[in-house]
Amino acid sequence: MTVYDKPPTTGSMDYEINPAEVKAKLDAAESFTLLDVREPWEFETAHIDKAKLMPVGEVPSRANQELDPDDHIIVICHHGVRSLNVTAWLRQQGFDKAQSMRGGIDAWSRYVDPNVPLY
Repeated sequence: MTVYDKPPTTGSMDYEINPAEVKAKLDAAESFTLLDVREPWEFETAHIDKAKLMPVGEVPSRANQELDPDDHIIVICHHGVRSLNVTAWLRQQGFDKAQSMRGGIDAWSRYVDPNVPLY
């Protein structure tokens, strides 16, 4: 296996999705939940329309009440670290279609929508 090959899958959805794929899903009006796990001040500074704000510290107490485990959930943060951690936690809780947006809102601003401010 070279560094360019995708790692073998276990039959489940990849843990990460790239920003261009998220944009394509939004443009196609696909049904999914865009979950922003940053802090409120970060969300106010820069966010993607239709994103649901649930700061990372609130995810354990809110996820099972506010999220559907059968939904495709795309988790975003600033650079992709918090979202990957939340994705792993959600998967452990039975949210099998949770994915982290690689590179976070920073990658979104740089490669998809330059109108979303960098911070």
